[in-house]
Amino acid sequence: MQAIPPGATLTERILRQSRWLTLAALVIVIILAWLYILSGAGTGMSTLAMTTWELPTSKTLRPMQMPWNLDYALIMLLMWWVMMIAMMLPSAAPMILLYARVVRKNSTAADGAGQAPMVASANFAGGYLSVWLIFSVMAVLLQWWLERLGVVHSMMMWSTSATLSGALLLGAGLYQFSSLKTVCLRHCQSPVQFMANHWQPGKLGAFRMGVRHGVYCTGCCWALMTLLFVGGAMNLVWIVGLGLLVLVEKLLSRGRVFVYLSGVVLCVSGVLLVVDGVSGCKYACGL
Repeated sequence: MQAIPPGATLTERILRQSRWLTLAALVIVIILAWLYILSGAGTGMSTLAMTTWELPTSKTLRPMQMPWNLDYALIMLLMWWVMMIAMMLPSAAPMILLYARVVRKNSTAADGAGQAPMVASANFAGGYLSVWLIFSVMAVLLQWWLERLGVVHSMMMWSTSATLSGALLLGAGLYQFSSLKTVCLRHCQSPVQFMANHWQPGKLGAFRMGVRHGVYCTGCCWALMTLLFVGGAMNLVWIVGLGLLVLVEKLLSRGRVFVYLSGVVLCVSGVLLVVDGVSGCKYACGL
């Protein structure tokens, strides 16, 4: 943080404190997002009801369908988006803080001209979160479709089919080894390189950069997010676990090793569940 010269105006003082203000704003948003999830995210569920270590193979609940209307769809959309904010914003914080720092230095060099760091950071974060809003829309549509098929429980939003759970785990595991995952993760792990390669000036440029980073982030993590249908989109244990998995992937210097190890675990788990699902189907059919 630069020293504040004597006689500096209030604007100049705030400009030099923008890094801490940006960090505080991110922390507040993340905390509010988690508090909303803990409160039931508009579903009326208690924290205790949303906390279970139950494994997919031990589920005994039968498929349950809720009546879908516009109000319920909006509740689900808000739930998914806030959940994405709670899970993804911590791993995006280093990129946003670096962006605020670059803008602050540029503004200081221009004697206060240009974007205000806080406004620029808000535009960048807004672009990033808008991509996860689009992802949330797709997740709601997928949830509605799976519920109509009778393979996802409406309350906990977890798969009631071992075959579906296994397929999602296997798909997410295989994606961990894909070249697209590697490219997107590299961008997420290298904020400085991202800034150098994709810098755009102005408010619209900040938003566009946030969107671009959001696209890379979504490309890196979308398959892992589908696993919310395995352990339960309303299961806090699963939400926290996946959030930590994403955070470790992006922040570890040897993140690729961790990605490959998690990919192996996911693939093995997926195969075991698919075999279990097929065996259960044969038994039910008397074969």
